[in-house]
Amino acid sequence: MKPSIISLFLLLFIVSCTKENKLDIDISDIEVNTIIKRFDQEFYSGSVSKLPKLKDNYPYLFPVQNPDSIWINKMQNKDEQELFAETQKLYSNFSDQKEQLTDLFKHIKYYYPNFNPPKVITLLTNVDYESKVIYADSLLLVSLDMYLGKDSNIYGDFPDYIKNNFTKDHMVVDVAKAFADVQIPLSPDRTFISRIIQEGKKMYMLDAYLPNLSDAEKIGYTQEQINWADFNDEGVWKYFIQNKLLFSSDPELTKRFINAAPFSKFYQANDNETPGRIGVWFGWQIVRAYMKNNNTTLQNLLKTNNEEVFKRSKYKPVK
Repeated sequence: MKPSIISLFLLLFIVSCTKENKLDIDISDIEVNTIIKRFDQEFYSGSVSKLPKLKDNYPYLFPVQNPDSIWINKMQNKDEQELFAETQKLYSNFSDQKEQLTDLFKHIKYYYPNFNPPKVITLLTNVDYESKVIYADSLLLVSLDMYLGKDSNIYGDFPDYIKNNFTKDHMVVDVAKAFADVQIPLSPDRTFISRIIQEGKKMYMLDAYLPNLSDAEKIGYTQEQINWADFNDEGVWKYFIQNKLLFSSDPELTKRFINAAPFSKFYQANDNETPGRIGVWFGWQIVRAYMKNNNTTLQNLLKTNNEEVFKRSKYKPVK
């Protein structure tokens, strides 16, 4: 064979290997019925006379111990009406979000054929950060006032590392996380390596459910923070090993390297240059290495204990 032909075959082989991706799936034939109920619009645009019907249609949103006067006050409250008006600037039409959610539901159904998409209820929670998305079997509650954009005046008192993800684009990420949270079995192992792999499993599920999103969007980093993690992975990994953190059960490690924070805490002078949740990023890379080096499925990954995932991942930072 001529050298040029050999080179061509090698190029085609390399390209085909590059494109091979077990998460590159075809969902075109998967059908789901995405139901969106705009409770926010019905409640804040409705009259007091419609309250009985709203309570009948959404009984799970109206605790029986609360008198009607509470709901009437909410309907007529000036601040809540202003918040509703602010959300309508972005979400009077919900078609783009419905398309994103439908794509997500199709990916979930691909991996779990018995999955039935929940009914999506949009509402306001008065900027309740802890209740952005709530998934409960047949219902998915989405707080639109938590996705007005990081520069919204509504979030003036929130630190940047939190409000940076209060965006339109992050809504579907939070929904996917809500599903991942209930699908991954809890681990009794409280070592640091187990904790970060537990988080890594959640992140890998986002890889599977949201394959078209960037790593930055999925983990909630800026691109600069992704670059920092990629560039410093070897040094951070050495820090974990040299300080014997991987198999430590110290609960403080969760605060330092897993929980949301403006930066990770190495107790170094330049900590503020690091991205928060760096342990989650490492757990993600370990799980990715495990899936790359083992012929297994997403479902089997979730059943495999975290220590086994670590051992069989053969993870090493990229030099």
